[in-house]
Amino acid sequence: MSTLTSHPPRTLLRRNFRALYADIFGYGILAGSTLAFINVYVARLGASNIEMGLLSAGPALISLLIAMPIGRWLERRPLIRTTYLSSIWFRLGYVVMVLLPWFLPPPAQIGSYVLLVLLMSIPGTALAIGFNATLAATVPPDWRAHVIGRRNALMSLSMTATSLLSGQLLDHIVFPINYQIVFGIGVVGAAMSTVFLGRIQPIAPQTPAPASARLGNGNGQGRALRLDLLRGPFGLMMIAYLFFYLGQAVPVPLFAKMQVDQLKLSDGVISIGTAAFNGCMLIGSLYLARLTRRFGHRGVFAIAALLYGAYPLLLGLAESTVLFFAASILGGAITGVMGGAQVNRLMERIPHDDLPAHMALNNMAGNIALLVGSMLGPLLADALGLREAILISAAVRVLAGVALVRWA
Repeated sequence: MSTLTSHPPRTLLRRNFRALYADIFGYGILAGSTLAFINVYVARLGASNIEMGLLSAGPALISLLIAMPIGRWLERRPLIRTTYLSSIWFRLGYVVMVLLPWFLPPPAQIGSYVLLVLLMSIPGTALAIGFNATLAATVPPDWRAHVIGRRNALMSLSMTATSLLSGQLLDHIVFPINYQIVFGIGVVGAAMSTVFLGRIQPIAPQTPAPASARLGNGNGQGRALRLDLLRGPFGLMMIAYLFFYLGQAVPVPLFAKMQVDQLKLSDGVISIGTAAFNGCMLIGSLYLARLTRRFGHRGVFAIAALLYGAYPLLLGLAESTVLFFAASILGGAITGVMGGAQVNRLMERIPHDDLPAHMALNNMAGNIALLVGSMLGPLLADALGLREAILISAAVRVLAGVALVRWA
């Protein structure tokens, strides 16, 4: 690998940007194949609502337990190299996903996939923390909006194309080989992403931060949580965000069960809905800047927050593909706007000289909500019914939107 001093800075920036673009394109392939259909596959194996919830809750639990130790561990190691190695260990799990159907019967596969996801979450936490810090270390602040915007567009494009291709393969090849092929496509995307992560170089010499400055790492997780910040206006904002994250998490384990068990959708139809969601999410994100200029960060955030319950509402009411596709189109567009508006509003409210401590609390709220919501959704489905649980989650999202408008 070439050293920093052998290349002019602009040349190094271009190389890093190309690597970051290729990395996210590969991740989009992974997301449009394995990540989009693993829940569907496990649902077709006959997983219970609780088992579906564990697929989502497990990684959140692992992250809550090890994020701060991992952050301290990363501080003592070369950041980019360690992030690359974490990516390799994490993504080896996707290879195992391809092989499991050959060795285990369907009932045993369900528990094995849950266990595999839990084990993958250990290097996955290091990757998530390390990559955010890597992005900050390799992309100058005045280039970040440009690079992140292009990365989001490339990810949406590769996700959309891959999900459409995956749906065709799933519809025309016998089960479970069809899913193994789709998971194999995900392995190719994961390998592409990992290879290009390994080509990223720092734009400045990497030196350990002084102990007094190590309040957090690139993921916002720090050596200590500043709970004193919750006593002011930021505390009310975090309550609203926690409620919002909970509304996000509750229905996620239920969507695949709804599509498979209630609506009886084929994999091809599910893939078209996924592609429509991703495509409209791209369109929504592209319109974010224009909407922000007109309504401001808070105005766009408020509108998106109040409409965020549209996807579970329409899906919960669906009896055919009509509302399923309507949910995909409208939900994707709102999610595209909400994703950027949420971050923009958060950054607007956080002091720039105390960013890590505030972000640590925000990330903790997100992980707690993901853990609780991923198990609460299946429990509601078992007690009240799948459709009813999804409609309740839509109501939670609307109420969370009201809280965000009031306190954020």
